[in-house]
Amino acid sequence: MELMREKWTDERLDDLNGKVDDLGRRMDLRFDSVDRRFEAIDRRFEDVGRRFEGIEGRIDRLTWVMTTTMITGFLTLAGLIVSQG
Repeated sequence: MELMREKWTDERLDDLNGKVDDLGRRMDLRFDSVDRRFEAIDRRFEDVGRRFEGIEGRIDRLTWVMTTTMITGFLTLAGLIVSQG
């Protein structure tokens, strides 16, 4: 079995170099596209985070109102019981 050797002429090496450069440019474009997608996702998560902060504030206020209402109700009920006794 005879091994075939290929000769790499300057022209063939230049062609290969051009193909490698083109591949690098295409990869850079794809990575830029992926980076833009991740940036868009990050902006969405920031928006969701701001919305949750608003909801947390509302829940905190609701909890305070419910707690104070319940305490007021218990104190009123205790006052009625004491006054009847």
